[in-house]
Amino acid sequence: MSYTYDQINIGDTSSFSKTLSESDVYQFAGITGDLNPMHINEVAASQTPFGGRIVHGCLVDSLISTVLGMQYPGPGTIFMEKSVKYLAPVKIGDTVTARVEVTEKLPKGTVVLKADYTNQDGTPVAEGEVRVKAPRN
Repeated sequence: MSYTYDQINIGDTSSFSKTLSESDVYQFAGITGDLNPMHINEVAASQTPFGGRIVHGCLVDSLISTVLGMQYPGPGTIFMEKSVKYLAPVKIGDTVTARVEVTEKLPKGTVVLKADYTNQDGTPVAEGEVRVKAPRN
């Protein structure tokens, strides 16, 4: 189901949760070419302030696409703009919840949503804002 511009209300929310696995990290590294040892080499990553491998920030942030494209507003949504600030590392095996909240409706079907990302402990790991074109009737 999709929500059209007229069906969307300020304050509406939706979320998606995923446990990020080692396989997810390796596949993302292969697709993007980001083979930074921080993500794929435990020995090298153990020497960093994080004490081990962390998930790519962009992989964490990409969970918002599932919310927007599949849930709310849903299929037919066009992603237009995004900003993100990373707040804390995500470790392999963490479960991240990406959540959006409608903050503004602009002309021509554009919707502004606040995005926040938390881990399984409720710790904020990222935050940002997205603009989308809502599906048409």
